[in-house]
Amino acid sequence: MDNLKNDLATETVVSRIYIVRNQRVMPDSDLAELYGVPTRVFNQAVKRNIDRFPADFMFQLTDTEHDSLRSRIVTSNQRGGCRYLPYAFTEHGAIMAATILNSQRAIEMRVFIVRAFIQLRDLLSSHKQLSSSLDDLERKLASHDRDITMIVNAISNLITPPSQKKRQIGFAVDEEENESCNIIRARLITV
Repeated sequence: MDNLKNDLATETVVSRIYIVRNQRVMPDSDLAELYGVPTRVFNQAVKRNIDRFPADFMFQLTDTEHDSLRSRIVTSNQRGGCRYLPYAFTEHGAIMAATILNSQRAIEMRVFIVRAFIQLRDLLSSHKQLSSSLDDLERKLASHDRDITMIVNAISNLITPPSQKKRQIGFAVDEEENESCNIIRARLITV
């Protein structure tokens, strides 16, 4: 039962990981919810410990990124939405955030967040391997298609031998010689 509960918690965390700037990140509001604190309190704790969050741990979303993320989450704005652009935390930033919060829930959720990022990394890795295998298969099929076409052409050439002109029996009259003979005959007759 505990294993099922762990899997469900990990799946819940995985569903909150998004790709922004080619990085897997979690928005501040999702992390705050997972850690069991209001987003405002979460962001205050981060700002008090800003030296623990370099640019590769956390960054603020742009308007475009925020709109795109909000459309993927498909939630309605609460009381007019947030008044600032939210922060996005990478895997390391999400783990660092758990260390600055002094709650039992933050400690418990840190494990699930680590597992979720690992699960997502494994999933993406398997997709890359599958994509590579499909590319290899396509290249092999393309070369096989060329080889099969050459074999079919060779077989069809063997089945239908090239047609040869049949020689006629008797004398062949060359048209040019025939015309010159007619001209000579016409001159003889007129003389």
